[in-house]
Amino acid sequence: MGVLACDRNGCDNIMCDYVSSEHGYLCWECRKELIAKGPCSVSRFMDTPKVSEFNAETWERIIEEEFKSRFGEE
Repeated sequence: MGVLACDRNGCDNIMCDYVSSEHGYLCWECRKELIAKGPCSVSRFMDTPKVSEFNAETWERIIEEEFKSRFGEE
């Protein structure tokens, strides 16, 4: 079995399950990050360095701490 290295800049994952004829292989972690990013240029995303520890829960907590409800609700 061959190596299916992620084609995202700076990603060193080698067992990718997702492939694009235009952009190459994409690992699960980068795919998750791309989805969370929302609408964007896939080409630019592939050229940006991989976030070392992308964690949606951590990001959500950061956003919740930064933006408080004006109604005092959590």
